[in-house]
Amino acid sequence: MRLSPIREFALKALLWLPLCFVLWFWLAPLWVQPAVAMARGVLLGLWGDLFSAVVQGAEMLDAAGRVVARAGYLVQLSTKIVVTVPAGPGGPGGVGVLEPTLNPMVYGYSLPLFSGLAMATPLATRRRVLQMAIAFVAIWLAQACGLVAEALKVVAFDSGAEGAAAIARVGLAPEAIAFAYQFGYLILPAVVPVALWIGLNRAFIEALVQPDGEPGAGSRGQNDA
Repeated sequence: MRLSPIREFALKALLWLPLCFVLWFWLAPLWVQPAVAMARGVLLGLWGDLFSAVVQGAEMLDAAGRVVARAGYLVQLSTKIVVTVPAGPGGPGGVGVLEPTLNPMVYGYSLPLFSGLAMATPLATRRRVLQMAIAFVAIWLAQACGLVAEALKVVAFDSGAEGAAAIARVGLAPEAIAFAYQFGYLILPAVVPVALWIGLNRAFIEALVQPDGEPGAGSRGQNDA
């Protein structure tokens, strides 16, 4: 029994999407490199007064503060913000430089999402490779935007009075930082891959919506001609 085009596409997507997500997570340090490099250039180039280094790879700690693993996909920021560390059970407190750790993966699930859709779409190999190249560049740009916005958010809202004062010195509005963070975290990762796939495969989507042989297909083709 031959499947309808929509069911065939849905079945292929159902098979490809889990595989793409597994490969994405397995090779996570590789996939985040371009976005981290872009974010590094923006943070150090535009806000060198706030950040001194952006390094890919960070240590993962347990509840007791012991190092349990090193994750190559995490990003370690080194800032120029000196903050007060309150005394606690593990130490006497004091002052230190703010060095937050960011997870770029939360902005990068667009990659496997688009890849799964592209692999499920009936395309020539050359066209599929071209589409994925275009999409990957756009997705890495969006991922870098998310990283930059989160880095500024950490300084502005998670670093106490010292961070807020540093943000004010460089002339950034906290409201704009909050909006950019929410947009980069909630909107871009979900919308970008779907919008790219729709924009690059309009003919295929139109064929799914109204395949040949349905009423109106022929007349629409004559009108288009």
